[in-house]
Amino acid sequence: MSEYVEYVNNLLGQADQETKNAFLLDIAQKHCGKGDFGEAVKIYRSLAESGNALGECGLGILYANGQGVPQDYYKAAEWYMKAAKKGNRDAQNNLGALYEGGQGVPLNYSEAAKWYRKAAEQGEAYAQNNLGVLYTRGNGVPQDNNEAIKLFIQSAEQGLSKAQHNLGFMYENGHGVSLDYSEARKWYMKAAAQGHSGSQTNLGLMYYLGKGVPRDYWEAEKWYRKAAEQGVPLAQHNLGSMYEDGRGVSCNLSEARKWYMKAAAQGFPPSLAKIR
Repeated sequence: MSEYVEYVNNLLGQADQETKNAFLLDIAQKHCGKGDFGEAVKIYRSLAESGNALGECGLGILYANGQGVPQDYYKAAEWYMKAAKKGNRDAQNNLGALYEGGQGVPLNYSEAAKWYRKAAEQGEAYAQNNLGVLYTRGNGVPQDNNEAIKLFIQSAEQGLSKAQHNLGFMYENGHGVSLDYSEARKWYMKAAAQGHSGSQTNLGLMYYLGKGVPRDYWEAEKWYRKAAEQGVPLAQHNLGSMYEDGRGVSCNLSEARKWYMKAAAQGFPPSLAKIR
């Protein structure tokens, strides 16, 4: 018996097991929040070995991330599977991700789609987005942008920045919906406000080109800079170009080279050409 289980049993006495498990899970989450993953492992393992789905999922996450235990995708998949079969939606999504990436299990898009769908049907936002991505690519499911849109909307309306970005991209390019730059900008804005670097870059492009908005180099520079500071090479290059041309900023060749160098360090071909 884990020291934590013994502690909770003594503390809560005759309380039902569900109450005791919830108390243990709260302790485990607090340990994770403090970075005490080794202690969290002890609690999650005790719960998992007693068949608790949240404990199984939590232990799987720690194995997948190598937190408190050596990273082991095989063991992560094993624990996710146990929890997923009990209907735990987080484990279902995480198991789908392992199948999509071929980590700890054979790469299998059909299995990924199966587990994403189970989680998505329970309203899990990440799974809705992940399944939507599979539909855009035709991986494990028939290629279907209309189905992808439905899933992205479900996820985006829950506030998931990845889904908001993907929905913006679909509207910007007319995939599964009528091309609509206004809608694209709306969803990019929502994702960008959460720090999504891809949406920040795309907003920069829209303002720079006047795509669905009045051309505004100052607004373009603002969004490029946010993305560039997160390491996006396209944004770094475009910010360098704005400094080189004096658009939205004062012409500054030193600053231009600085940003070209950052993008070139990531192997971005246009920036490599600029610094030769």
